[in-house]
Amino acid sequence: MSQNLKISLLGEVKVVSEGSEIPLPASRKARALLAFLAATGRPHRRERLCELLWDLPDDPKASLRWALSKLRRAVDDEDRHRIVADRERVHFDTHGVDIDIRDIHARLRDNASDVGVQELDAMSQQLSLPLMDGLDGAGDDAFASWLTAEREDAQLAYIDVLRRLSTHPDVSPAAAQKWIRLWQEADPYDTEEQKRAAEAATARGRSTKVREKKQQMSPGMERQTVRSPANEPNPQDAHKRALRAQSIGFCDVKDGIKIAYATIGSGPPLLKAANWLNHLEFDWSSPIWGKSFAEIAKYRTFIRYDERGCGLSDWDVADLSFEAFVEDLEAVADKMGLDRFPLLGISQGAAVSIEYAVRHPDRVSGLVLMGGYAAGWRHLASPEEQARREAVMTLTELGWGTDNPAYRHIFSQTFMPEATAEDLAWFDEFQRLTTSPRNAARFQDAFGYIDVRDRLKDVKAPTIVLHSKDDQRIPLSTGRALASSIPNASFVPLDSRNHILVDHEPAWRDSFTAVGRFMVEKGI
Repeated sequence: MSQNLKISLLGEVKVVSEGSEIPLPASRKARALLAFLAATGRPHRRERLCELLWDLPDDPKASLRWALSKLRRAVDDEDRHRIVADRERVHFDTHGVDIDIRDIHARLRDNASDVGVQELDAMSQQLSLPLMDGLDGAGDDAFASWLTAEREDAQLAYIDVLRRLSTHPDVSPAAAQKWIRLWQEADPYDTEEQKRAAEAATARGRSTKVREKKQQMSPGMERQTVRSPANEPNPQDAHKRALRAQSIGFCDVKDGIKIAYATIGSGPPLLKAANWLNHLEFDWSSPIWGKSFAEIAKYRTFIRYDERGCGLSDWDVADLSFEAFVEDLEAVADKMGLDRFPLLGISQGAAVSIEYAVRHPDRVSGLVLMGGYAAGWRHLASPEEQARREAVMTLTELGWGTDNPAYRHIFSQTFMPEATAEDLAWFDEFQRLTTSPRNAARFQDAFGYIDVRDRLKDVKAPTIVLHSKDDQRIPLSTGRALASSIPNASFVPLDSRNHILVDHEPAWRDSFTAVGRFMVEKGI
């Protein structure tokens, strides 16, 4: 019978079988190897593992074989081999194995409503320990970067747990104040939500005291009001309301078009260039954008806008061109009085951000480009592909506004081929509500003429380029070419087929980790 195996990565790496701790090799590299295999849960090439953990002139291959032989004694048994290796790859079979940090991430990611106070308390104690304690310096720079990213993810999970405890309806007002203090220590930037949580805890405490006083004054006579669960404040609903508590304004572009913009959050500003398609109000209910925007607003004053022709901005516009898109961005930045700030550019928003950064190098502190391209399809596509695109534009104008989503499926299923059916259905309807059939076709036409290739060499701002490896809309090679042409740009390929990342895929979390590390390293 296979052993009941538990692996602890929070604190020092430990393996427990049937309640007893199993001795691990004294070698830090061997323990680092176990931690890396268990945390990633996927096969790795032997050569890659050797590069991560062993330096020449030692014999890395022999060292890897020795470490695997030692680890097998700790995690394998006669009925089951958990370390699976062939001549090419090494894999740790995590099926049926409890791995503390992985299990915590899964529970929080599912956002399960049944996570009670006791379980959250236990999570907080686990997450307060350093992840993989003692493994610093066990490998090369790539291993160190991976370890840093994993620890950042663990810290975000710790903050999430403290937030849930601070706002949990079953936590007493006094205990809530304790959790809020810990939350503030772990995340000193999320002051607004912490302030609201503290005020709510104080109000609950006062209410409790009033009820107790009334009961003491009229024992047995005071009528008790019992709140039904349906009327009990839901922390998640409060969180959603906070996300929507954005300030919407309008600014004028020089051609007289009104552009709608919105701000939310606090801290240093981050301005997002518009992309296909936006709506300042509908975005928050989006299974695609909502969680991403909420994460950004935790740490930044997040500013975004609806480009001309869609959302809350003017739809009836004569000029729907790349130059006009850049002017919209300029108008918003000027209206907000932004002095120096980073830009987030997604898809065609990347080219708009690049052009703005070249025109205003003194104002842009950094560029975050996701799924972007420097030249549109009219410049790079084959004649056959251009003919197909022309046909799609015709179909769009004829069928976009109908109840049949087939016309919009052309975009939704290439934007997010791995999204759920519910997410795709939402995006289909979102596109229909966001712009007119005529403008949807005009946007496609305008995107085809984009060309900032000659501007890339002039970008002065620190830049990170992220791109899905199997993007069905914009090939990975396009993103790689974009990064290679911008001086000193970092390039991060993401394990996804989606052009627009959805929040339940690992690549979504990987992108936030990479961008967060980039922002810290560059002091943006």
